[in-house]
Amino acid sequence: MVFKVDHLQLELNNKSILNDITLQIKKNTFVGIIGANGSGKSTLLKCLTKNLMAYSGIIHFDGQNLRDWKRRDLAKETAVVSQVNDMQFDFSVLEMVLMGREPHKEWWQSETIDDRSIAIKALSSVGLDHLEASKFSSLSGGEKQRALLARALAQETDCLILDEPTNHLDVSNQIAFMNLVKGLPLTVISVIHDLNLAANYCDYIYGLKNGKLVVAGKTTEVLTSHTIRQLFDIETEIYNLKNQTQIVYLLK
Repeated sequence: MVFKVDHLQLELNNKSILNDITLQIKKNTFVGIIGANGSGKSTLLKCLTKNLMAYSGIIHFDGQNLRDWKRRDLAKETAVVSQVNDMQFDFSVLEMVLMGREPHKEWWQSETIDDRSIAIKALSSVGLDHLEASKFSSLSGGEKQRALLARALAQETDCLILDEPTNHLDVSNQIAFMNLVKGLPLTVISVIHDLNLAANYCDYIYGLKNGKLVVAGKTTEVLTSHTIRQLFDIETEIYNLKNQTQIVYLLK
């Protein structure tokens, strides 16, 4: 197992955010975390990445209590990609990607030839090597997200954690990004809002509602009209078209 979570509970401002979450994430699987806004999805990711520590219960990563992991060592094993925001970085694309090498260096060390080679290889893998000298702020939304993915790949980790990575992308860029991620030989854990993307890319689904885990299992077995109704209070019909799952939302 990559992650093993036992009876995770979290309260913030006397409000229960996560309630008795127990789950396991296997190596080299693509795991989707779904649920309505405010259900606890992003909070769960923050616990898995040590950005929130005020929880009870136990999280094991690679067989070791997550609390015992030093942040730098954890950053050598897990990389995080968040959704593109409006921040304007005055760095070149290559400089952004080279930031992924920081966990592998001491604070006083400069980048090495190997660091640069790894960063350029990461850019090439996402199809952005021709833009390495461009300013990150000049990129389109899809290009920015691929650059952030390249930065994560430059960390050379075995686990990739994504927080709503396709939210601000158009349909073609969503598919291109998910195809990139799906082809990586990594464990992927992603919060996903688009259920059709979840249905077609995720091996396993965990569904949260009001901080509780109410859906868990293989995507083909648990992502049904019944569970979607449980999580989102909407009616759907699910079709198989050319070996792809298509979820149709029924308007009230």
